[in-house]
Amino acid sequence: MEHFSSRRTAVMAAAVTLVSFLIALALWRMGQGAGDALPAGGDAAVPASADNWGLSFPTEGQSPVGNASAEDLAQYDAYYLGDTSKPVIYLTFDCGYENGYTGKILDVLKAHEAPAAFFVVGHMIETAPDLIRRMVQEGHIVGNHTYHHPDMSAIAQQDAFQEELDSLAALYQETTGKELPRFYRPPQGKYSEENLRQAQALGYRTVFWSLAYVDWYTDDQPTAEEAYSKLLPRIHNGAIVLLHSTSATNAEILDELLTKWEQMGYSFASLEDLPDAADL
Repeated sequence: MEHFSSRRTAVMAAAVTLVSFLIALALWRMGQGAGDALPAGGDAAVPASADNWGLSFPTEGQSPVGNASAEDLAQYDAYYLGDTSKPVIYLTFDCGYENGYTGKILDVLKAHEAPAAFFVVGHMIETAPDLIRRMVQEGHIVGNHTYHHPDMSAIAQQDAFQEELDSLAALYQETTGKELPRFYRPPQGKYSEENLRQAQALGYRTVFWSLAYVDWYTDDQPTAEEAYSKLLPRIHNGAIVLLHSTSATNAEILDELLTKWEQMGYSFASLEDLPDAADL
């Protein structure tokens, strides 16, 4: 009887371990899918939160309201808007993995002479080094989206925070022979005030976004019309636009989308052209 009880206990422990592993794996895969834009893609105002970036759009065509102001973010060299005095757009792409569309996205950017920033994780550099090198060769910024795409707001220790950024930067330098530009985007938009300080101490500018939409579900992609309905009326001066490079819709519409924005009077700028945080 005692032997049976011990075996049952062991089986139950193994089952719990397996379930925990499967849950962790599912959460990691969700993270790699980079559901970063959910708060920014919603129609309703997102309640202010200490650890989750969110936006509301009270007036079409005007800058949205973030759950932290541009002035509050500026003290940590962090941004969600660029130069709002000009019709300029800063294009950014989050790259959790290569889904077959990044090359086409790069082709469109080249045709429009539009600079962009690609925020990448370790998996992207490991599995698609040629695309990373192409981004660099064609004048785009490759930014730090951390190595493993964790919830950085749960990391309080400076050394653990730094390891996520440093390991990605080291892999980038090994792959390209160049130093990684010091732009950082928190995975899933999750952050804390301490994270902003930590990134600033490492010389990074933290870059959130002021326009995005739900584009990351690869098996439930929006139509072109649905994408335009979010991305055209909400565009605004100084917009930092977040798109996912894994999106078939984004690859399909990007040429026409950039053309439409150009026809509306907008031009494209690099994150290197962001105004100094002190000037915001």
